[in-house]
Amino acid sequence: MNEEYEYDDEEVEYYAVRPNKTQIKKDMAALFVVSEEMSELSMGQLKTLDLPEVINKAVVEVSGMPHKGARKRLLKFIAGQLNKIELDPILEKLARIKNKSAHAVREHHIAERWRDRLISDGNGALTELLDEQPHADRQLLRQLLRNAQKEAEAGKPPKSSRLLYRQLKTLFQVDGESDDEPEIGDENEEEID
Repeated sequence: MNEEYEYDDEEVEYYAVRPNKTQIKKDMAALFVVSEEMSELSMGQLKTLDLPEVINKAVVEVSGMPHKGARKRLLKFIAGQLNKIELDPILEKLARIKNKSAHAVREHHIAERWRDRLISDGNGALTELLDEQPHADRQLLRQLLRNAQKEAEAGKPPKSSRLLYRQLKTLFQVDGESDDEPEIGDENEEEID
């Protein structure tokens, strides 16, 4: 049975392609996560995203809300608004902000370890630090170290220890970038004795 089928062009019917509901739900869930991440940003970080006014206002509002139903509804609204705009530049800026935060945490830990090591090991650790960081202010580090050790022995508040931490933090900052947010462990600004 070798029959050839003949098709009449007029009989072909075209159907509309229906959007994939599962994919739409996954996309909206991803946008919901993005809106949650944006709600955790500081005001300075939020300004760098250059969001449309409606979205910016909603993100500012949702950041102060408790984790209840109204917050979830507002986050869904933000996700819906994000779905209407070009999202790639915003996601790129958000990734940079998160990466910068990861660097800040790493720098914090490095500075803390060096501060603790300097206070416990003294001049040996300071010599090693100065070998690694030749551009460091030797005199200031020695003075801060001496004062921090005296405070630790006397059981006084760690004023010089905080100042030593701050000095080490600036020493280890990546590419000379400064943080927009206050540094961890800085309760107050004080002068060196």
